[in-house]
Amino acid sequence: MPLPSAAPEPAPESLCVAAADGHAAQLLLLRGEPGRKLGLLWLPAMGVPARKYRHFAAALAGRGWSVALHEWRGQDSSNWRAARACDWGYAQLLADVAASREQLAEAAADTQWIVAGHSLGGQLAALALAQRPQDFAGYAIVGSGHPWWRTFPGWHQGVLLAAIAGFRLVSAVCGYFPGDKVGFAGREARGVIRDWADSAASGEYRPAALDFAAEARLRKVVTPALALRLCSDWYVPAASLDYLLAKLPLLQLQRGEIADREFSGGRAGHFEWMREPLPVVARIDAWLAGIEATTGS
Repeated sequence: MPLPSAAPEPAPESLCVAAADGHAAQLLLLRGEPGRKLGLLWLPAMGVPARKYRHFAAALAGRGWSVALHEWRGQDSSNWRAARACDWGYAQLLADVAASREQLAEAAADTQWIVAGHSLGGQLAALALAQRPQDFAGYAIVGSGHPWWRTFPGWHQGVLLAAIAGFRLVSAVCGYFPGDKVGFAGREARGVIRDWADSAASGEYRPAALDFAAEARLRKVVTPALALRLCSDWYVPAASLDYLLAKLPLLQLQRGEIADREFSGGRAGHFEWMREPLPVVARIDAWLAGIEATTGS
């Protein structure tokens, strides 16, 4: 007899999120079990479309938790594309996160949302939490850290310093950053690359046009948090994660590292986990269940 095929993943709801400046994108929502009060607002890595996390979101929703996949400006369902005449930076990305959160307040009013993310998404999740702490019930990151060049080992420091200078130059010449051609991220706004490069060079978050003092506000955040590192993630050395978390000293923090042996492909890498998300899902599931049990959420 043929083996039964796996059940198809549920199709997410698609919610339109519009910003005051005319940008719009789709927010993909998978609802969890009735009665579960916690959900993740998930922020992708730089250059990664929200739909790339559909297996992760479906697996977590299958365990009862709601997941909303945010879309960055310039990616996939976004109605804008980076160009010389179409630019934005971290401040505008954070405004889009706030717009997604407001949409969720209408679409899933009974859910308490944890802001979470991967890579750059984890950094911007921290900034979103510092900007609007009342909007979120927690903070969770996977494969994320601060890109300050001094947190990287040995010869990686030189590579990163060269990338900082080179990415700035390419963005200035082109009017945007052609990451899809140079092998880093996707087609990005030069303002995003500027803000990323400034943080990588200085070790501080001082994005242009931000309306709050990010470094000071990060130090005041008090919330449950989960930080997961992948042991073969060379994009995020341990010191990079440590440096990011040190900016948030009041977190009620749980940390974990996921080993290569937990993946059938034998590698716990920066992007590999997205194809086989269950080791990550299991840890987030257990953490959310712990919060629920402790707080009665």
